[in-house]
Amino acid sequence: MNVIVSLMLFFGNMKSPEALPSLIQKGKASFYSKKFAGRKTAYGERVRPDALEGAHRHFPLNTLVEVTNLDNDRSVIVRINDRGPFSKGRVIDLTHAAAHALGMISKGVANVSLRVVGKGRALALAPLTNSFSNPLAYQPLLEPVLQ
Repeated sequence: MNVIVSLMLFFGNMKSPEALPSLIQKGKASFYSKKFAGRKTAYGERVRPDALEGAHRHFPLNTLVEVTNLDNDRSVIVRINDRGPFSKGRVIDLTHAAAHALGMISKGVANVSLRVVGKGRALALAPLTNSFSNPLAYQPLLEPVLQ
């Protein structure tokens, strides 16, 4: 009985992406190291460095979040598929492709703002035919959000 009540309280506190349109959060972003490639996320998916995905403590699975690097104004939309980050002071962990699109690889950490833009599909792979020269080419597949 305690397990059921705990699960109800846990999932009852989660808000759907539709309930969080344009929520903005600011803080520091980091990205997964290469040793996490292929490991399972909290949702059971595999970490793929070439996908535009990220980890957030509170957003539900498949939430689409626009991440903007406040130092250079570059933005990318990532799909939340993991829980975290667990480093103090960080608001999101990103895959290598997303960090590259934001221009934060050399620094490792960036000041970012997050804005919820909707709910996405299960796959958000970056094209394999192009190097990371055009961040706009790496936007995930978006589903229209009906309001």
